[in-house]
Amino acid sequence: MTTLLVVENDEDTALALRILLSRAGYHVEHTQDGRAALRAARSVQPDLLVFDLGLAAIDGGQVLAAIRELRNVPVLLLAPPDQEGVDVRDLRAEAGDYLTKPFDNADLVARVEALLRRGAGAVEADPVYDDGYLRLDAAARSAVVAGREIRLTPIEYRLLEVLIQHHDTVLSPNQLLAGAWDDASGVGPDRVKFAVLRLRRKLGPSDPDASPVESVRGFGYRYCRPR
Repeated sequence: MTTLLVVENDEDTALALRILLSRAGYHVEHTQDGRAALRAARSVQPDLLVFDLGLAAIDGGQVLAAIRELRNVPVLLLAPPDQEGVDVRDLRAEAGDYLTKPFDNADLVARVEALLRRGAGAVEADPVYDDGYLRLDAAARSAVVAGREIRLTPIEYRLLEVLIQHHDTVLSPNQLLAGAWDDASGVGPDRVKFAVLRLRRKLGPSDPDASPVESVRGFGYRYCRPR
């Protein structure tokens, strides 16, 4: 059964979420603050996280960043109406989607389902990835292309990880922003374009068009594993 972790410090809202999501067929775990959410993310390993911006103990952005270090879990952010603005825009880059309170029950369930479907094709990053052409070692943060080690910036490395996790799937610039940039606020699609261009040149030094990272005009980018 799909497990959802709800992080909500208002007891009435938490109870409503547990009932709503349980009736929708999900197993629901609940914590009341950020520190407990981090512990639960390790022990429960949820398939999706629903949490409120009004967290105690740890700032919501720190929670998202820390959980992203653990696993690539989709996030539905719940924003109080008086926080619609900069805080929400900054955190949307880390979350998969967000709703402003008070929310419509059917809308919330629909967004949970959409996030789970979107994440169904994602592959958790292995400690070492090797497809015969490219080898990534997550622990060493190293990349080897056709037997030759290449130097990647942190952004280029995270871009490559995201593309590999969703291999053969076209990702939009906004999806890559959310997955690779620690703080995507104020970062535009052009930054993604130039970062991917540099990455393609490094992966295909003699011919960037032969790089496994492909540009799909008008849509985005994808990593195509060697057949």
